[in-house]
Amino acid sequence: MGSMFRSEEVCLVQLFLQSGSAYNCVSELGELGLVEFRDLNPNVNAFQRKFIGEIRRCEELEKTFTFLEQEINRTRSPLFSSPLPPPCPMPSAPQPRELISIEEESERLARELREVSRNRDSLRAQLTQLCQYRGVLMKTHSLTESHVRKSTSTEAIFVAGVVHPWKVPSFERLLWRACRGFIIVDFREMDDRLEQPDTGESVQWTVFLISYWGDQIGQKVKKICDCFRTQTFAYPESSAEREENLQGLSGRIEDIHSVLGQSETFMQQLIMRAVGVLPQWKVKVQKCKAVQAVLNLCSPSVTDKCLIAEAWCPVAKLPELQCALREGGRKSGSGVDSFYNRLPATVSPPTLFPLNSFTTGFQNIVDAYGVASYREVNPAVYTIITFPFLFAVMFGDVGHGLLMTLGALWMVLEQNDPKLKNNNNEIWRMMFGGRYLILLMGLFSIYTGAIYNECFSKGLSPFSSSWHVTPMIDNLWNVTCSLKTYGLFFFQVWGLANNKLTFLNSYKMKMSVIIGVIHMTFGVCLSFFNYVHFRQLSNVFFVLIPELFFMLCLFGYLVFMIVFKWIAFTPDRSRFAPSILIHFIDMFLFTDNEDNPPLYPGQVFAFTIVQKILVVLALCSVPVLLFGKPTYKYLTFKRRRPLVDEGGSINTQTGEVEGETTELVKLNKEFDAADEYMHQAIHTIEYCLGCISNTASYLRLWALSLAHAQLSEVLWEMVMRLALKWQGYVGSVVLVVIFAFFAVLTVSILLVMEGLSAFLHALRLHWVEFQNKFYSGTGYKLTPFSFSSIINGTAI
Repeated sequence: MGSMFRSEEVCLVQLFLQSGSAYNCVSELGELGLVEFRDLNPNVNAFQRKFIGEIRRCEELEKTFTFLEQEINRTRSPLFSSPLPPPCPMPSAPQPRELISIEEESERLARELREVSRNRDSLRAQLTQLCQYRGVLMKTHSLTESHVRKSTSTEAIFVAGVVHPWKVPSFERLLWRACRGFIIVDFREMDDRLEQPDTGESVQWTVFLISYWGDQIGQKVKKICDCFRTQTFAYPESSAEREENLQGLSGRIEDIHSVLGQSETFMQQLIMRAVGVLPQWKVKVQKCKAVQAVLNLCSPSVTDKCLIAEAWCPVAKLPELQCALREGGRKSGSGVDSFYNRLPATVSPPTLFPLNSFTTGFQNIVDAYGVASYREVNPAVYTIITFPFLFAVMFGDVGHGLLMTLGALWMVLEQNDPKLKNNNNEIWRMMFGGRYLILLMGLFSIYTGAIYNECFSKGLSPFSSSWHVTPMIDNLWNVTCSLKTYGLFFFQVWGLANNKLTFLNSYKMKMSVIIGVIHMTFGVCLSFFNYVHFRQLSNVFFVLIPELFFMLCLFGYLVFMIVFKWIAFTPDRSRFAPSILIHFIDMFLFTDNEDNPPLYPGQVFAFTIVQKILVVLALCSVPVLLFGKPTYKYLTFKRRRPLVDEGGSINTQTGEVEGETTELVKLNKEFDAADEYMHQAIHTIEYCLGCISNTASYLRLWALSLAHAQLSEVLWEMVMRLALKWQGYVGSVVLVVIFAFFAVLTVSILLVMEGLSAFLHALRLHWVEFQNKFYSGTGYKLTPFSFSSIINGTAI
């Protein structure tokens, strides 16, 4: 098995799948999720492949399943308000006969549902029209007499119907303008809300009654009614006919209600059948379609008796691969087992790391920069600690860290809740996936906040002070200090001191430089494991050692001076402490500043010897780093080239990707000296200048820590402190209101905005300052053929 430090060993295998058992073998591999298949038919059109017919059958079945799901959702039943649950246990890929049975049953069920649904919709439309007609007759019965009384000259003609309430104003206005007032129009709202057939919307329709005289006016009225899509009905002239029609409508409505109830009952039975089998069918068809898609990647043998496939497989999983092939042959009843052969790989294999819910978030941070090359050192192992720590250095506060920890702890404890796991919000999914990362960030923030002695910008007093100040005598303060230190925290009285910012800025700036140099040096040292594993021992001498000399001789000595000054200069000698920055500048200029006292005894002598030697070693490492590697490659090429010309080839293991064989294979190509020297010159300039710029880049730890502390203090002084000035019952009410406002600002600004800012800066420190010292990130992930990932991806 591989580890998080280095990816698992992966090999290229060639699978010989017997024609009768190929489907079952691929199905077994999909259940296990072992291998990633390669396409052996890259030049063949997707529509010309052998199993495209089966894939189309599966796609047609998926369309049928989509129709069934739509019908289930249209029932509006509380039982079917949530998505269909996945089947448990998960069914296996169906055999061809079983797929035919699924196809027949699903078509029969869909046909019955279409017929019942069509009849139901027709009955509902008829019911709506009859109810509208009844409402028209009931509401316009009293209006008819008034229209008749108004029309004294000639006999009036009536048009009655219903119109959507939104269209009433424009409908009435157009009637009046088009007919120039030669009509009588009345509107009444119906008592009951009825369903609109086209949209299914529940509408309280408006009944209208129009009386007019003359054929020309009647034509205009009918055209306007058609334009507004009103529903008009035959309107009897006598009241007796209207009463008779009302009685007939009531009977027909009762009959339709009875038939519609029976249709709904039968519809529910069909829906229940669909709900019972649809999850199983969907999974089976998805698996069948996936298997057929994999079979399209295979190429037939010369005799067309078996299929040949190529796949990447972890070496540790090869026994399971053979067992899966045997199980597939057993299920299909084949007399000849399928088997595999290992092939030499001509390209770099994919990268595979064993991950779990804890390490996935940290690995995603690294993969966002670039997937590790095959068997390359994985930075995610160290990112588990360094990323939360660097974040906490910028975000250090006990209170804010505690809130972040509690939020992450809730997500960790409720990680199996389906509502949280299946939430489709992208921001939530990102936070939920990194719940363990947020948890460590909160815990480290509590630790660094305790070091800074800050809890919502206020200091704590866990220990007694070692400082003792006696009354002033002779205009002098008698300050004494015991050897006892103040625990692990900053003394809380620093929060009241005038030189608070001066002290904290000096401390955090130097701390940032120390952390940065250690972090970058560790990254340079990690390249040693890559060089040894890939047998590039020349890089150890011509790249790694010069880089370490340049880093340690300059910035390592700077860290030494910072730590030595902290240790050597006690509080009573702090006034005699020298400036490290001036000493560091004089080190490069080879000069001695008499105004700046020495850092340690004998530094004047050491300056003439030790510091000059350090600068000379750092400068001498630059030409070694610049010319060493390409010169060695050129000499190696010249020495081995005659062997290549005489033998015609180098006897190497073609299939190996890592190791010295890679360099030997490259020797077969022409050596471009100019390209090698140019590439190494770019790397040398980037590294040397990067050591300076990257060290300065770590000062963001100091800057963001200071900004977070100041924002927290400003929020306390300008918000929470105002509430504490009030007293009595009024003060209690004011305290509750202002505390709520303070909590909202704390979460939105200090936790979300400042937390996101610190996260992005910690991300940059890992990607640019740390990982570029040893990590190439030019690989690609192993994506095994797995039914679970296909089904879960479809569900999302």
